[in-house]
Amino acid sequence: MLPAYQFLFLGLFILPAIFFLITLQNTLKAISSENRKMPSANVWLLCIPLFNFYWQFIVVNKIAQAIALECGKLQIPVKETKPTYSLGLSWNICYILFLIPVIKSWIAIVLIIIWILYWIKVNQYRKLIIENQNTFLLDAERNIFYGDKVV
Repeated sequence: MLPAYQFLFLGLFILPAIFFLITLQNTLKAISSENRKMPSANVWLLCIPLFNFYWQFIVVNKIAQAIALECGKLQIPVKETKPTYSLGLSWNICYILFLIPVIKSWIAIVLIIIWILYWIKVNQYRKLIIENQNTFLLDAERNIFYGDKVV
């Protein structure tokens, strides 16, 4: 039988991390293949110790680029040139700063808050993309049947 602290570790850290990675993966899956900047399964490379310090910057950048391209394709208005990027970069920097023992306890709180905000923001864009895919398909079908004429 597992000690109580191992269940606590599993519940507080491992499970949310898995759901976070699933959200990132599903966001990339929702983006059309021509706008996807990396295979969706590559988010799981974040599970590799030490390598993840480098890879998290790549993932945040590629997801932001893909979201921007997909929003452009679907004509979804966005205020940022790379949606989710600044929040993701903040999360990455806090993750690195968390390694400094002197500020670790202070950064931990900020890290968790920014991580959750980034997770929410990526998920919001995933939902927005999925909602607008149907509209885009209707517009494409309308152009096929009626040409470039606005009806």
